[in-house]
Amino acid sequence: MSAPLHIGLLINPLAGLGGSLAMKGSDGDTAREVALKGGTGRSQERALRALRILADNKDLVQVSCWGGAMGAEAVEQAGLVAAAIGTYDCELPGPEDSRRAARALAEAGVDLLVFVGGDGTARDIHDAVGSDFPALGIPAGVKMQSGVFAISPEAAGELLLQLARGGLVGLHPREVRDIDEDALRRGEVKSRFYGDLLVPSEGRFLQSTKVGGREDPELAAADIAAWVAETMDSKRTYLLGPGTTTAAIAGEIGVEGTLLGVDVIRDRQVIAADVSESELLAAITGAPGTVSIVVTATGAQGFLFGRGNQQFSPAVIRGAGVDNIVIVATKSKISSLEGRPLLVDTNDPSLDRELGGYREIITGYEDRLLYRISDALE
Repeated sequence: MSAPLHIGLLINPLAGLGGSLAMKGSDGDTAREVALKGGTGRSQERALRALRILADNKDLVQVSCWGGAMGAEAVEQAGLVAAAIGTYDCELPGPEDSRRAARALAEAGVDLLVFVGGDGTARDIHDAVGSDFPALGIPAGVKMQSGVFAISPEAAGELLLQLARGGLVGLHPREVRDIDEDALRRGEVKSRFYGDLLVPSEGRFLQSTKVGGREDPELAAADIAAWVAETMDSKRTYLLGPGTTTAAIAGEIGVEGTLLGVDVIRDRQVIAADVSESELLAAITGAPGTVSIVVTATGAQGFLFGRGNQQFSPAVIRGAGVDNIVIVATKSKISSLEGRPLLVDTNDPSLDRELGGYREIITGYEDRLLYRISDALE
């Protein structure tokens, strides 16, 4: 059956504390001293506003969190059930606690890391999980220079609900920025760029692929092909699956692909064309570096594996690694599923479950979605 959206929740209890006190932020020892004297931030209340939107759809979400004020208390108050996979061991958690919690939640296999705080918290999340792990900020801080936050707690809740229901939700890199609090208190605004987080946002058709208000599949496939070709690593081996979208990738790098077969490509050259399962296993064994499988949804039911590409056997998929699967599909094809998940049927139920959950789908040039994958039992 389809897996629910697995959310990892992390709350910075100190976030927003400095706002009402004109402190220009909540970082540093001053905010902690205020909190120890009984002052509270607004992060719990902001988290509750987002979580309550999910309360009537408990079956669609699974929540893991950090204990106490860093997550578990708010989840319980919202009427949701969560697994607290860890907690802090001090009176008031600090940045290292946020980083430790973020790393642990990511390692626990959550689909999306949801954090409540401000720019300082966003920096901690970036330090912990980098630029390629999906994360969404619920705004609760004083300093809000970063582009990684929903516009309100309610907007965050609605976005999470849309994602859990199978709606089109894009993934885009957004800037993490922060202002030097000490300089701000002196009247100097010094904003610094720290990096990007991969943030979900409401999915929309790309302007460049619109024709009469609808996506043109040929132009969309060309956009996908251009992005995949641009990001290909010359040292990596690619197993390019069947389909018109993957054929467009072959054309973009200047080779003739096999429309209904699987080709082995390295350094923009076809190493082997229209190969069998045994030939794929040999290619994986003999590859000098990492191997990636590039696959698109085949058929009206949206199968990624098990329909027309059985060369990608369980042994081949495990040989390449489930984390080395690149999924490409036009948004019109995803939209045609009407919220149903993409499917896998590898003839190995345990692998099907491992492939399930929310995965990144490349849908255009620098354009991605986060979408559900399920086994064929649904």
